Amino acid sequence: MAEKELTGKNFTEIIEGEKPVLVDFWAPWCGPCQMMGQIVDELAKEEKDVVVGKLNIDDHPDVAVKYHVMSVPTFLMFKDGKVSGQVVGAVPKEALISMIKKVTEKS
Repeated sequence: MAEKELTGKNFTEIIEGEKPVLVDFWAPWCGPCQMMGQIVDELAKEEKDVVVGKLNIDDHPDVAVKYHVMSVPTFLMFKDGKVSGQVVGAVPKEALISMIKKVTEKS
């Protein structure tokens, strides 16, 4: 499944869904964000127990401010509408997988 494009309008609905959600807070001008894009695409296809979404902070700064996103890329895991994990910066795919597993294994 492809990652979901998140907006200020659908954000709350998506993060409060049944499955945990990994959100990539990114910006088109951000080099590390572009590097992480392929990894996020792969995770969206591989991880069946989570929803993977992307939120462009330039288009939806209010959401980034609400969750105190100070730099991009920032990855937040949500479970039951609450932040349950965070990774900041360009990281190996395994770091995101580890965060996903911590959240999904608690279920």
